[in-house]
Amino acid sequence: MPIVLFALMLGVFCVGTAEIVISGLLPVVATDLAVTVPDAGLLVTGYALGVTIVGPFVTLLTTRLPRKTLVLLLMGVFALGNVAAVFAPDYDTLMAARILTSLSHGTFVAVAFNLAAMLSPADKQGSAMAKIALGFNLANALGAPLGTFVGQHLGWRATFLAIVVIAGLTVALIALFVPSTLPRPERPEKGALRSEVKVLTQRNLQLAVVITVLAQGAVFTASTYVVPLLMDVSGFSAGTVAALLVVFGVGAVLGNFAGGKLADGHVMRGVTTVLVANVVVLLLFWATSTVPVLSAVGLFLFGAVGFSIIPSLQARIQSVADAAPTLALSVNVSAFNLGNGLGAWLGGAVIDRGFGVRSVLPAAAGLAAVSLLLTLLSWRMDRSTAPAEEVKVGSTED
Repeated sequence: MPIVLFALMLGVFCVGTAEIVISGLLPVVATDLAVTVPDAGLLVTGYALGVTIVGPFVTLLTTRLPRKTLVLLLMGVFALGNVAAVFAPDYDTLMAARILTSLSHGTFVAVAFNLAAMLSPADKQGSAMAKIALGFNLANALGAPLGTFVGQHLGWRATFLAIVVIAGLTVALIALFVPSTLPRPERPEKGALRSEVKVLTQRNLQLAVVITVLAQGAVFTASTYVVPLLMDVSGFSAGTVAALLVVFGVGAVLGNFAGGKLADGHVMRGVTTVLVANVVVLLLFWATSTVPVLSAVGLFLFGAVGFSIIPSLQARIQSVADAAPTLALSVNVSAFNLGNGLGAWLGGAVIDRGFGVRSVLPAAAGLAAVSLLLTLLSWRMDRSTAPAEEVKVGSTED
């Protein structure tokens, strides 16, 4: 992996870990700050709302900054927020620190994806974006488990301190290796801000964002409840489940690169292929979940196909939002977060209505099928506007 992409990927790993690691530390944080676990859980909500609601506005307000300056500034804000978390004397201060940290998340991730595309040949942009998306997969497979382990043994503040150290390394790598002279895709002339916002009115972009919400929602409908599924349905012990989650993470990393390769050849074909695979694998996982060995195989395949969608979806956004790709990618980061919330809610709703934890798998498959239908509709719309062209990464029609 080129060092410049590694630096950006490491930054995405940082922000991804900071977002999700708190979930594994809720009991520790609640005890230390003398609040209830549900109150501590709001630290997750506060961060997610900051990313979803404020992120696109941060992107809009920073469009004129040089890209290298911007990513350094954003990672500086991120590090500052985590330093504040380390020294937070009470719950309210920690909540404020989490919200401050979240303000850099959406724009940093969007700029990282955009830079990966800008610094890569047109036929390799999907693979480049997959390298950035790897940061999220490593955050799930490595960052969150290690952060939870550190927090449980050394205190939750040590986890945030470790994140600060990695953020500092990221800043150093970006400063050294990201080129200072980078083209800015946003247009600086008068009225550019209005033009950037206008990009969000494009029908194919809006549909792409909806597809992101539904596709990511399908993944989180199942992944949020995969631990009770493995224990209560497949019959694995708690210790075995911990090992199986590593298998799940390995599948996610491999699937991430496979998704990038698919997007290299043809974005819409890549998205369609991955969504078809999601529907099939989720149904197979459901059918085999009562057989331990087959359930373990299903878990690996689910990790692979579930997390292969990120580079394809981001490549799609990059290609349809040529006038303001960073803003569109930031909105899509918000869409991923909305998908996370949608999936967790849908899975919980299915279980609460008495269908059992196993039922989250066909529910997830149904949501993936809806996103697949919308993808086929979007692809058809593309073909109707450019019937003579095959749409590829880097083409504004895709």
